[in-house]
Amino acid sequence: MTEANPPRNVFFVGIDVDSMGGSQRVLHTLAQGMGDRGHRVELIGIRPSPEPFPYNADGRSYAHTTLLAEPSTPRPRPRTVGNRISPARRAEARQLRSERDDARTDLTRRLAAVRDGYIVFGSPWAADWVLSLEWQHLKGIGQYHESFAQARRGPNLGLIKRHYPLMEKSLVLSDGDAEEFRNQRVPNVSVMPNPLPFYPDTAAPVDTKKIGAVGRLDPIKRLDRLIEAFAAALPGRSGWELHLFGDGPLEADLRRVAERAGVAEQVVFRGTANDMAAVYRELSVVAISSEREGRPMALAEAAACGVPCVSFDLSGGVRELVDHGRTGTLVPSGDVPALSDALGELMDSDELRTRYGAAGREHVKHLSLSRVLDRWDRVFEEIDR
Repeated sequence: MTEANPPRNVFFVGIDVDSMGGSQRVLHTLAQGMGDRGHRVELIGIRPSPEPFPYNADGRSYAHTTLLAEPSTPRPRPRTVGNRISPARRAEARQLRSERDDARTDLTRRLAAVRDGYIVFGSPWAADWVLSLEWQHLKGIGQYHESFAQARRGPNLGLIKRHYPLMEKSLVLSDGDAEEFRNQRVPNVSVMPNPLPFYPDTAAPVDTKKIGAVGRLDPIKRLDRLIEAFAAALPGRSGWELHLFGDGPLEADLRRVAERAGVAEQVVFRGTANDMAAVYRELSVVAISSEREGRPMALAEAAACGVPCVSFDLSGGVRELVDHGRTGTLVPSGDVPALSDALGELMDSDELRTRYGAAGREHVKHLSLSRVLDRWDRVFEEIDR
């Protein structure tokens, strides 16, 4: 640490920081990077993941804590007044309140253990959980890892407008999103891109005839549309496969989609992968067919590995990561035939895949961890002035 960048106390707080997901990976990557720079970092999850992913399991340079003992599970609505006031239900409610109170006491104690520093809220829901506690001796930073359009569709925008004005800084992913949040009178908005967890020395060979999708098998990812697009592109292009990396509740449904489309043998369900850099080296194309995305880490990670991307044009963050016609291909949101055509074009051309991949590596160089950490240090310095 130099005098310009003294060691700082930094708390990252999120609701669930250990599931396999882009925002979780970002929090661990930032915590690791700041810890390696000499900052005193603690990553705090409010509740544990039902399916924890081993982020940075070896050689952590940061503390990692989870406040609650059990993952959140939906409780069935009581059908009658008797159910609602039953002794068993009231005892369960008392137990949950007691556990929440203990967790809040634990977090208050952890924050009070330092005299100054920063608390970075990984989501507006984390801020909602924490802001009633004693944390004001720290400087607050509110992050939002999705697009403004996603925030507007649900309760996140309201939470951001309510809580983030209390922060020293509000950090969003793109210039377009920053402008939208400023228009909603959210003060102190700045852009902070998510860092790459890796940037390999060499590009992937992109000759494996494997198209990949990375992420949980959840409804929002609309992997049924990707399977349909792949099935439409496959005739006359032998040897190609679609590999889905991630677990989730829709695996059985997606297997049935693949069977109906006649590509059950060519769609491979790989489950959770621990070494994501190795995953991208396996792939010739990465595809995104989601209902909505902010700034998906899969696009940045694939580009860092030299793998071209095909995606629905979902947000300003997607457009910043995929330079259409230079590093990959964007097609209108929900247009499965256009997605199929874009996949087919890349399946047909080794030269195009290699050219897009090389351009993609250059395109995301500024997202390397060291460069993003430099931006964080500048944010800390600006807050301290």
